[in-house]
Parts: sequence; C-alpha cells; structure tokens
Amino acid sequence: MSTSPFTSFLTLSTQSPSKLSPVRTFRASASSDSVPATRSYQLIPPRREFLKGIALGALPLVLLRETPPPAEARDVEVGSFLPPSPADPSFVLFKASPKDTPALRAGNVQPYQFILPPTWKQTRIANILSGNYCQPKCAEPWVEVKFEDEKQGKVQVVASPLIRLTNKPNATIEDIGSPDKVIASLGPFVTGSTYDPDELIETSVEKLGDQTYYKYALETPYALTGSHNLAKATAKGNTVVLFVASANDKQWQTSQKTLKAMLDSFVV
Repeated sequence: MSTSPFTSFLTLSTQSPSKLSPVRTFRASASSDSVPATRSYQLIPPRREFLKGIALGALPLVLLRETPPPAEARDVEVGSFLPPSPADPSFVLFKASPKDTPALRAGNVQPYQFILPPTWKQTRIANILSGNYCQPKCAEPWVEVKFEDEKQGKVQVVASPLIRLTNKPNATIEDIGSPDKVIASLGPFVTGSTYDPDELIETSVEKLGDQTYYKYALETPYALTGSHNLAKATAKGNTVVLFVASANDKQWQTSQKTLKAMLDSFVV
C-alpha cells in the first residue's frame, strides 16, 4: 500500500486528541464526517446583580469566538432553491459563488459547478474541516461543500493548496504529474482513510478548453466514504480541486449512472 504527502494526518486518528496540536487535530479529523462537540462554559456567579447581567450578556460573544458556526448548509432538498440544469432538467445546477465558502471569498478557489438530483440535501461541514479558520493561507486541504442522499450516495469537493503537490506556481494538473501520481497523493481524500493502488480500476484524462481533468473509478471495500468511489481532479490558480462521488454497495446498484453524470458535470 502506497503513502502520500497527505496520508500523515490520517494515521494520527489513533492518537488521543488531547495530545495533538490544533493542526494535527485537523489532520486527524479530516477523514471523519462528525462535527466536533461544542465546548460548554460555566460562569461564576458575580456578587453584584448588575455584574451578572453583564456577564450573561457577554456569553454569546464568548461562544461565537470559541466555536464559529459551521459552513452554511440547508436542511432542505436542493430542488427547492437551485435552478434546473439547462443540459438536463431532471437535475438542478449548483454554481459555487463567494457566498458559499471561505476559500471562494478569499479567492483561493475558482468558482466551480456540477449537477445534482433535486432530492439531495446539502450537508453541514465542521468549521475545522471547512478551512474557515485558516483562510486566506491554509497549509492543509479542506472540504468545500458536501451533498448527500441516503438512497443514492454523497458527493463532496475537496481543495488542497497547490504547494502540497508541487513548487511550481499556477501549475496545471499535467505539471503535477501523471494520473497515477496525482491519485496516489489525493487518494486518502477519496477513501477517507488510505489509498491502495489495487483499488483503482479505471483512469481517464478529459480536456475541456484549456483545463485538464483526471478522472478515476475505484472499488474500495474498506473505505470510510463507501465501497464505490468516483473522483475528478484538476488544478487552477494556487489550488488543486477534487470532486468525489461515493456510494455503498446498495446505493451503487441503483445510482451509479446518476453519480457518473454528476462527476462528468463537474467543472472549474
């Protein structure tokens, strides 16, 4: 089983969180979908009644500073707020804009888009995984957006600083290396754990204008994301962007065509 520059943080998941630095805590939690528990606070009652009112009035500011809210998400079907896809009205079109993620607001990720079935829902992302705390200069990869449907699977967009893969500024995906080299580095973000080259069953290269995309199909029986994974990667500006579509065996039987359509529609 091969390793990559990204896999080091994944192995930290077996360590006690209390022994990890803030950066390593992020690395250890990158393969998990769970949201870290919110800290609890206890105020010491002041001796004077008016000081009590002041202390309680300041409490929301303390909580906001300690645990910023997760990335915006809506617990409703995307068909209720996204427009139909011009190419296929049976899907809706998600176009990421600066209001959607901290990285887009900071200009570290170029706008991207893809189609979704209208019944899917957007998933909230833990602040520590969203990159909100480290923009505009993140040293580690982060999750941009996530959508899912319990019957069909889930998709997510992961972004990584280009410097993690190459020292060449504004490098293309071809500058970074071959499809096999790129997936060896990005594989842990596809599986949510580790990457095994034997799990890669298909690789292709797609050119859309001046942009090149590497596409992958993996069978990953031990992956945290699901036993079937599709991925599409490209580089633009100072960021590598990875689109991942995942499903378990039951979901894959009925939704593989839908997931492939979503993958094919992803562009930056």
